[in-house]
Amino acid sequence: FSKLLRYTLDKHGLEQVRIIASDRLWEPISFVMMIDSELHGVVDVIGAHYPGTKTVPNALLTGKKLWASEDYSTFNNDVGAGCWARILNQNYVNGNMTSTIAWNLVASYYEELPFGRCGLMTAQEPWSGHYKVESPIWITAHTTQFTQPGWSYLQVDGHLEGGGSFVALTDGLGNLTIIIETMSHNHSKCIRPPLPNFNVVPQRATFYLGGSFSMVETLQVWHSRLAFEYGNSSLFQQLHPVNVWKGRFSLDLNVDEVYTLTTLKTGRKCDCPEPPPPQPFPSNYNDDFNIRNPPFSEAPNFADQTGVFEYFVNASDPGDHVFTLRQVVVQRPITWVSDADQTISVIGNFKWVNMTVTCDIYIEKPRDGGVFIAGRVDNGGIYVRSTKGVFFWVFADGTYRVTGDLAGENVLMKGLAGVRDNAWHTLTLNIQGNSASGLLNGYPLWENVTVSNPGNGWAALGTRSFELAQFDNFHVE
Repeated sequence: FSKLLRYTLDKHGLEQVRIIASDRLWEPISFVMMIDSELHGVVDVIGAHYPGTKTVPNALLTGKKLWASEDYSTFNNDVGAGCWARILNQNYVNGNMTSTIAWNLVASYYEELPFGRCGLMTAQEPWSGHYKVESPIWITAHTTQFTQPGWSYLQVDGHLEGGGSFVALTDGLGNLTIIIETMSHNHSKCIRPPLPNFNVVPQRATFYLGGSFSMVETLQVWHSRLAFEYGNSSLFQQLHPVNVWKGRFSLDLNVDEVYTLTTLKTGRKCDCPEPPPPQPFPSNYNDDFNIRNPPFSEAPNFADQTGVFEYFVNASDPGDHVFTLRQVVVQRPITWVSDADQTISVIGNFKWVNMTVTCDIYIEKPRDGGVFIAGRVDNGGIYVRSTKGVFFWVFADGTYRVTGDLAGENVLMKGLAGVRDNAWHTLTLNIQGNSASGLLNGYPLWENVTVSNPGNGWAALGTRSFELAQFDNFHVE
């Protein structure tokens, strides 16, 4: 496949696009590249996911760049910052990896979804504008403010005698940056893989600058201390410069610290205004999707879990449904986990218990098409197939169902509704305590359905299969 991809890219003038493979483990890709010269010629970087700072001999023998092409995925508290500080250094020190890519950069999705707040910072309230710059951001700054792509790692043994690590990088033009981390075991665990035991102790470290760096006289110093049992953390503070005497300087290092020593004087910690205060999702929310030239393809606050829901201009509609929200994926994609067989987009506050959800719906697929609105939806992401809630379905064959799950296996009520495809209808789902009821076009269709679990969750909408369908005038209260 890599060979075909390289040929296709080159054929279309994309010679500058490079190939990273295989974004799983170091093997078998490294071994295959050793025995397949053609594959070796088209793959530029061997990328591994969550390598635990280690590599394998075959990967080194290929002579290719090695990347941790997906890493971190860890909750962004101070332990997450410790994880990030340790692997940013040790992926190179232990595994010769010259790039570490964090999944994900900004946690901008509902926190109760899988991997909630597993970003370097958090911005999950577009309705309020609140965001939080978490400690992993300032750990990142220790490296990214004082290096650039194109800088080279110096080949030194980066293990500190008392535990921890250091790396040194240069731009080849006389600038030098050294990043030191002393993260303890229990304060630097990443979500994966398991972390073998090790010890870090306070220590005095002496560094010797040789070659062209022996003339360096001072280094700027930036410091972070992650305080777990004592005091407050100190993040990315500029300290007094270190004087280098005859190419030598010493530092007293404590546990759970990061230092950057650099010839660059461009570092800065922004004095930014406080973000708006956090607010819960509005308890009364409307969206009619009436935006002629939307700045984004997707409507705000909806979080698609399977399928893709986009703004749509319904030019053939002469009435009130010219601008709608449309599910547009009509073929099951290739996924790394098992997406649901149904499409679903969630919205709102996960803590909601009682709610009324109303939406105009338009089934486009004849015969076996169908759509739903839902409440108390309890999951998504990698667990979306087992999502539970209260789901009110209508189908193109004129029937309806009420189910306790997205898969539609736990049927709570069913019957005839008279809904047909290629016509607009209004669905209303009302959940109060242990009872739910549903309206079609403003008239009761079913009522007094007992619902127990889950006891809370988001509102949602979606389709029976990967099919075209439209939604309009969404309202949840």
